[in-house]
Amino acid sequence: MAQRRTDRVTISDVAALAGVSTAAVSKIVNGKGSFPQATRDRVQRAVVQLNWAPSAAAVALRGARTRAIGMVAGRTPDVLNSDPHFALLIAGIESELAPRDHGLLLHIVGEQPDAAERAYRRLATERRVDGVILTESRVGDPRFALLRGLRLPAVLVGTPWQSDPVPTVRAAEQDQGMADAVEHLVGLGHRRIGYVSGPEDRVHTGRRRAVFTEALARHGLSPSHLLASDFAGQTTGSLVEKVLATADRPSALVLANDMMALAALAAAQRTGRQVPRDLSLIGHDDLPVGHLLHPRLTTVRQDLAGLGRAAALSVLQQLGEEPAGPLPEVTPPQLVVRESTGPAPG
Repeated sequence: MAQRRTDRVTISDVAALAGVSTAAVSKIVNGKGSFPQATRDRVQRAVVQLNWAPSAAAVALRGARTRAIGMVAGRTPDVLNSDPHFALLIAGIESELAPRDHGLLLHIVGEQPDAAERAYRRLATERRVDGVILTESRVGDPRFALLRGLRLPAVLVGTPWQSDPVPTVRAAEQDQGMADAVEHLVGLGHRRIGYVSGPEDRVHTGRRRAVFTEALARHGLSPSHLLASDFAGQTTGSLVEKVLATADRPSALVLANDMMALAALAAAQRTGRQVPRDLSLIGHDDLPVGHLLHPRLTTVRQDLAGLGRAAALSVLQQLGEEPAGPLPEVTPPQLVVRESTGPAPG
């Protein structure tokens, strides 16, 4: 009997295009086995090129759900190690996933522009996660369109680059903490106030800088300095030292996170200046380390754990594993005044 031809793409087609066996394709797609990364990449490219997916029966046999949520961190491991920001966010995510027998699959991919895209494609084609949590939207962010094309449910923590159907979680009145920081410093008599932001390509960098500048303008002031550093504070210290050596040096600095504020505190001490007598400092996030400093750090408290909880529940709602409804409220940013801010120098 003649075999009826079909145009349906099969696993054999993928194997032939990738130059591997069908068994290798099956294992790579299902996240099993040990293969060189080059082999995995060839299989993934073949899967995308041929638009192949396992049959419904095969998917049913191994379970349609992985019970895992993915998160791709576009930072290097050493930066994550020095910045507890992500640890607090992950703690909030896990507090909702773990009781529901879901896991978090974290990929640390570095800063290369296409590294995150490759990671998301692997997660989708190998069917390793049911959905993903995005952080730190960037200017020109391509991830939203990519994930829609991959049909992978997603939620963004923070403000998107542009309006997009991908759901977002963020605090109400998210700009109030920065505005209150400026009001606090102006109320202490400061007139030369600078801001040290994170990398320029992050959406929240531009947003916070705009809020900072607008808050100063309400008092007829302009920023004394606008600087950009890395989030881990590795370049912050040298920047602050240079600024403090100028004739128009600021009497106060607001920094994009607490790790950068720690670096600024160390720079002030190296240059013989006392905080807050000679320089007032305000951080952001209220990380635990800020309580251990001398002087203790004035900062803008951000509900990172609350953001993580809301993000996890948003993804689970999209998957139909939680009833639709309002997400838990995220506490708005709040200025916490401690000893690193004081009256402007006379």
